[in-house]
Amino acid sequence: MKARTMDERYDFREIEPKWQERWEETALFRTDDDAPGEPFYLLEMFPYPSGKLHMGHVRNYSIGDVAARYLRMKGHNVLHPMGWDAFGLPAENAAIKNGIHPDTWTREHMAAMRGQLKKLGTAYDWDREVATCLPDYYKWTQWLFIQFFKDGLAYKKKNPVNWCPSCETVLANEQVVDGACERCGTAVGKKNLDQWYLAITKYAQRLLDDLGRLGWPQSVKTMQQNWIGRSTGAEVNFGIEGFEEKLCIYTTRPDTLFGVTYMVLAPEHPFVGPLTEGTEYEGKVAEFMERLQYQSDIDRSSATLEKEGLFIGRYAVNPLNGARVPVYIANYVLMDYGTGAIMAVPAHDGRDFEFAVKYGLDIIPVIDPGPGDIDLGNLTEAFVAEGTMINSGRFDGMGSSEGIKAVTAYLEEEGWGAGSVNFRLRDWLISRQRYWGAPIPMVYCEKCGWVPEKEENLPILLPTDVSFTGRGESPLLTSASFRETECPACGAPARREIDTMDTFLDSSWYFMRFTDAKNGEQAFGSDKIKKWMPVDQYIGGVEHAILHLLYARFFTKFLYDKGISPVDEPFTRLLTQGMVLAETFYRQDAEGRAIWYNPADVELKADEQGRVVSAILKADGKPVTPGKTEKMSKSKNNGHDPEASIAKYGADTLRLFILFASPPEKELEWSGAAQEGGHRFIARVWRFARWALEEAEARQDAGVDPEAEKELLYAMNAAIKKVGTDIGERYNFNTAISAIMEFVNTLYKLREAGGVRAALMREAAEKLILILSPFTPHVCEEMWEAYGHEGSVLLAKWPGHDESALLRGTEEIAVQVNGKLKGKATLRAGLSAQELADEAAGLPEIKALTEGKTIVKVIGVPGRLVNIVVK
Repeated sequence: MKARTMDERYDFREIEPKWQERWEETALFRTDDDAPGEPFYLLEMFPYPSGKLHMGHVRNYSIGDVAARYLRMKGHNVLHPMGWDAFGLPAENAAIKNGIHPDTWTREHMAAMRGQLKKLGTAYDWDREVATCLPDYYKWTQWLFIQFFKDGLAYKKKNPVNWCPSCETVLANEQVVDGACERCGTAVGKKNLDQWYLAITKYAQRLLDDLGRLGWPQSVKTMQQNWIGRSTGAEVNFGIEGFEEKLCIYTTRPDTLFGVTYMVLAPEHPFVGPLTEGTEYEGKVAEFMERLQYQSDIDRSSATLEKEGLFIGRYAVNPLNGARVPVYIANYVLMDYGTGAIMAVPAHDGRDFEFAVKYGLDIIPVIDPGPGDIDLGNLTEAFVAEGTMINSGRFDGMGSSEGIKAVTAYLEEEGWGAGSVNFRLRDWLISRQRYWGAPIPMVYCEKCGWVPEKEENLPILLPTDVSFTGRGESPLLTSASFRETECPACGAPARREIDTMDTFLDSSWYFMRFTDAKNGEQAFGSDKIKKWMPVDQYIGGVEHAILHLLYARFFTKFLYDKGISPVDEPFTRLLTQGMVLAETFYRQDAEGRAIWYNPADVELKADEQGRVVSAILKADGKPVTPGKTEKMSKSKNNGHDPEASIAKYGADTLRLFILFASPPEKELEWSGAAQEGGHRFIARVWRFARWALEEAEARQDAGVDPEAEKELLYAMNAAIKKVGTDIGERYNFNTAISAIMEFVNTLYKLREAGGVRAALMREAAEKLILILSPFTPHVCEEMWEAYGHEGSVLLAKWPGHDESALLRGTEEIAVQVNGKLKGKATLRAGLSAQELADEAAGLPEIKALTEGKTIVKVIGVPGRLVNIVVK
């Protein structure tokens, strides 16, 4: 293909649609499993189809797209798919509010966001698109649930849910606002329902142990470690007077057992009913539970919660000393943590101390921390410390560590308890009383109990004859055709489960489906998993660090154990991008409530130093108050529409800005001015490429300056090396773009100065196009074609760099020994710090200075000095 002329002006409005259409026509981004090149699976977390991309999406997908394009140019066979986490509550709320069926609402939103992603220039293989709400996907989600059930990892038990008595429906946590139903404003209570669980706790230790194998940020691994929450301690059995069963508690500090002055049960504990039935406390417990149902688990776990309790008329007996201690129920003990009961040691636990003071209970210190300000005879607050055991009978005088072991051994010897490992992690509640989710493929038969649906009958489709009223337990209950069925085991009349699955199940295996998205016979083929998995690079928000990432690891390990998957971890490396922040502006209404205004509607006025002195709402010319710079959100009305940016500046500019403004893992503050600067930079690249293609030849007669050409070669090779390293090894896209900008500055300087051959200028322009193309693909495609190349720039080979071009003669370097100047040495110019240290250490003059001494380390400061640390 011959080179052609370039338009004088960079026009993204013509360029971007042209190349998006070309990419689609040629199926450029389609992945062939059998294509040559080392496989590389690059994946960003798939979005919920809300209908519009936000800037967080743009950042996530731009990061992944740069990496995918670079890897393809480096010769990898790249799998880079996209799909939709498409089940969820917003679609159902839309059905209730607007009468739009969730399926229609979701498909429309998927189509809108798919179009936006294509406008952004993302290189996705859309042939592998999956949507979790489609039967060809949730068939396999149901199949996976059945495998869990067959292995005893799926089970049903009662659990309290948020319940609106007015709407007569279960509410998700996000539907409860300030303790009330978001729909009708009625106070939300609790209701016990039978619900399905997955026994993730059986994998707790493996999930913890295998974190060390992962190339993830340490902060994310620490979050998972804390969520799993492994602790070692002892289970202790307390007798209860007049009650046959033992009360089991778990403690990490058995050395404090002699300090127990009362016991506390979670009000939901199964012992509470039998212990109070028929007594004067039965009605009091019912009243207490009535008040408690309006407190969330989060509130009950809060350190600031006012502790409330009720004595239930019973006494427990401490097995170590026979002490008779009262039994309470209290709001600060949860059934889902530990055994749902605690031994209270108020001298050494803040919550217990507060409760004991309020209800006049004994406080007995059993640990002496040693010299200090604590008056053990008159405690004013609890203290948690290790020290010497006191008031502890035969164990007095032991240190805490020794005491923990000795008390545990004694409990085991006497049959009163045993050493135990406990996890904070609880089994995963996966039932949702909603329509828009994968139906749980279970059937209840009066004769057979709960039976899984026959696998050949999957998928169990969501019915269409349902009513979306916002009232009642689940819309599925309104469909007789769905609810009434026959038992898969015996054929008798039976009823289907009307709960649907938590959407986290859908996202716990989608990355596997992408490897074999069209398979109608299996969830995926093991050969496809073997080729592509685990995901080489996963990219997404840190807000998913615990639940999604933990559940995905659990699923993968289970499938490995079943022999379905050849890998037992889903994601080798993880990048968690930072949030996108923006300014906020508000006014207060007559009742003091904030009304938030979009920054685009506010005009800022600055003083001569550039400091903002006023913010005026454009609509009425009246002032608004600047708030904090915060995460873009609907509640603060500080979002910026990506479509508006693309319409004004183009997708390439938006991508360049969002990748240049901050390192990927850091927060990014939105700036319209910086976006405009990015647009000017692209136009500057365009002008240079056009000049090098069409006008540089006319400068030939000016003569060649060898030093100018050396400078160009240095700048070109330095940029190629820097950009390749920053993308391929570090994901430091902002510094890569900075290196490209420096390269462009050098090109313009040499263009003005002259002395560089036209052919070399053209070569530099082509290399510039190649290394810029992952960031701004549309304009680079246009320039690449103009330079006469057939085929996409994405199919071009990533340029290599010439290391010899980076050696720029010699330079004098100061030589220090232990920080004191000893002389100078002449070394090659342009050496890195490590290269400088290595070369300097071998110089004769340095060896003479360090003779008879041990060199501890050599520190190089490029272009300046070498410091030899000796002893």
